[in-house]
Amino acid sequence: MTTRAQAEELMDADDLSPETYAAVVADLAKVNVVTMAARPTLAFLKRVIAGRTRLRLLDVGFGDGDMLRMIERWARRRGVDTELVGVDLNPRSEQAARMHTDAGSTIRYITGDYADLAGQRGAEPRWDAIVSSLVAHHMSHAELVAFLRFMDTHARCWLINDLHRHGFAHRGFPILARLARWHPIVRHDGTLSIARSYRPDEWPAILDEAGIRGARVFRAFPFRLCVERLR
Repeated sequence: MTTRAQAEELMDADDLSPETYAAVVADLAKVNVVTMAARPTLAFLKRVIAGRTRLRLLDVGFGDGDMLRMIERWARRRGVDTELVGVDLNPRSEQAARMHTDAGSTIRYITGDYADLAGQRGAEPRWDAIVSSLVAHHMSHAELVAFLRFMDTHARCWLINDLHRHGFAHRGFPILARLARWHPIVRHDGTLSIARSYRPDEWPAILDEAGIRGARVFRAFPFRLCVERLR
């Protein structure tokens, strides 16, 4: 746990079938429920929309789309009008997310690179918020720095919701995954994801390299490590 792992995760393999991928991200959505993954994101959005009735949000690396669906339900309960867009490089994500999303949803899923959504920066950033969940640890160092700069340029506020590289979580997740009978790839990749993620003291140097000031790094129960920028 002293050094980040660099091995590739099985779910990122190009030859993984759409059916297997859909099963994996569906089980990852179950992991997110059990580990209360949405809590930091929804708490962040509560701060973002304070006094507002509309939310323009981009979710980068949406996977199964479960976070966007939670955000949509959360916003509806509060009477907040939303423009929710998810972008993911993997075309299998869009296929899986559409399969698990109700026909009445207004969420827009896009297959592609988030950078292609940059557009022109006017007086106001394009997005009220950009969020990501369990994405940062998949990126190379250079990709993460570029992502931070993109968010800081194109969003009023942003949040990275990721894992905390911690020995207890690394030892405990395989046991939890086995008991819950989650997909074998989820058991493997979940453990590797913890080893690939960051520790709190590693983020300041990354933020400094990206030229970002005023971001907050904080832990969220259980074993989540988040980086937040509010303006």
